[in-house]
Amino acid sequence: MAWQRQGLPPISMAVNLSPRQFSDEHLLRDIDDALAASGMPPNLLQLEITESLVMSNVDRAMRLLGAIQSRGIRLAIDDFGTGYSSMSLMKQFPIDTIKIDRSFVRNLPDDCQDKAIAQAIISMGKALGLTVVAEGVETAGQDQFLRDQACDEIQGFLFSKPVPPEAIPALLLPLASSPPVQPKSSPPLVDRQLPA
Repeated sequence: MAWQRQGLPPISMAVNLSPRQFSDEHLLRDIDDALAASGMPPNLLQLEITESLVMSNVDRAMRLLGAIQSRGIRLAIDDFGTGYSSMSLMKQFPIDTIKIDRSFVRNLPDDCQDKAIAQAIISMGKALGLTVVAEGVETAGQDQFLRDQACDEIQGFLFSKPVPPEAIPALLLPLASSPPVQPKSSPPLVDRQLPA
């Protein structure tokens, strides 16, 4: 929000939830308090959880994710493909985004199995109306393969290594005059890992 006050374009902020945070009975209150204190509109916040986190208590996870999404907050499954979720449950979770784990991206486009897995995840995500993000993109070959598969978003060292908050404005300035890089429903995303 401070960056917006500096005249930079609105971006959504992705925040990873730890297992401790996800199991905290005050999580919804904490989210509401953080949004109120920052002045951030809920649609600019994306919370990321892992498959294994939601699978540890499916009923509670469904209720909690539904309550989070009802606030207008976007939800993402991080490291997708490494957990234990069943496809029948995945279609029931109120999520907006799946993030292909970097272990399936690392050897693209040369590894036939990783190609098949990435293609399958992208196809499944599209069929379910989800945004699909590929994590850990480091080479032009990986980038091109994922673009050819119509992956919605790509993140990784190919574009930028992690930078401190004070370096973000320089990265956002070019976005102020360029066309959107994400679906019109959500602004560009900054992925931020917060301490547990």
